Amino acid sequence: MDVEIVALLVSSRHAFEGRPSDGPRPGPEPPARELVTVRAGLGLVGDRFFNHPAHRQAAVTVFAAESLDHLAGSLGLPGAPDPHLTRRNITLRGFDVDGLERGTVFSLDSGDGPVRFRAHRPAHPCAWMDVVLAPGAFRGLRRRGGIRCEPLDDGLLCLGPATLTL
Repeated sequence: MDVEIVALLVSSRHAFEGRPSDGPRPGPEPPARELVTVRAGLGLVGDRFFNHPAHRQAAVTVFAAESLDHLAGSLGLPGAPDPHLTRRNITLRGFDVDGLERGTVFSLDSGDGPVRFRAHRPAHPCAWMDVVLAPGAFRGLRRRGGIRCEPLDDGLLCLGPATLTL
């Protein structure tokens, strides 16, 4: 099916540490990317979860842009928040990411060949969402926080049109 990769994020440091009232910690470089390199079993090159044994099955988080549309509507926001603020690695438009069952294998191809991922567990939102997105976002994103995945192939993904295959 045709989808769109609307945001890619690689962050070398965790920005959401400490108390949400203190605000997020800025990273050493902007986390938004136009292109990411995926390594099988390891994650996204340069990301804080890359090659961490405890995060092998949760190295990449895939998120649905439609979740932000829903959030904007339910909270009365003038528009959907910037997907980079969720700190999810890959934001897609056009697919029900949260509907993926544990163990499902899917691939994304943005023009450089398919990259397969195995879905594992939901990426639950945290209290930081109320700070970085809007008050009420933490509850508004329950069951809409994306899915943590394990990359099964090496490859490249870039912003723009892509094909998702189950």
